[in-house]
Amino acid sequence: MAFLVFYVTHPDEETARSIAAHLLQKRLIACSNILPVTSAFWWQGVISSEGEWISILKTRLDLEERVETEILKIHPYQTPCILRFEVRANAEYEAWITAETVAAS
Repeated sequence: MAFLVFYVTHPDEETARSIAAHLLQKRLIACSNILPVTSAFWWQGVISSEGEWISILKTRLDLEERVETEILKIHPYQTPCILRFEVRANAEYEAWITAETVAAS
């Protein structure tokens, strides 16, 4: 059994926590990890470097579209980074993710 890990960047810790809390309350993710990072990137023709926050969000495969839709509704970036990876883990952890999230309708 596989599940999804979303990797999302945010402008600050408050935004990362707010989006994670929103997804947790809707039971669209089982958990999140929130970390500070320095990002370097091209934006509007210039190389920029600034602090950001990353959230790593774990969910079931069938919730992929709903998770992305909810992130896009409230994310402040014009072009947010929303990556997802299909992953596997130990059976107990995968069962926990499934048990803690709602099935897609």
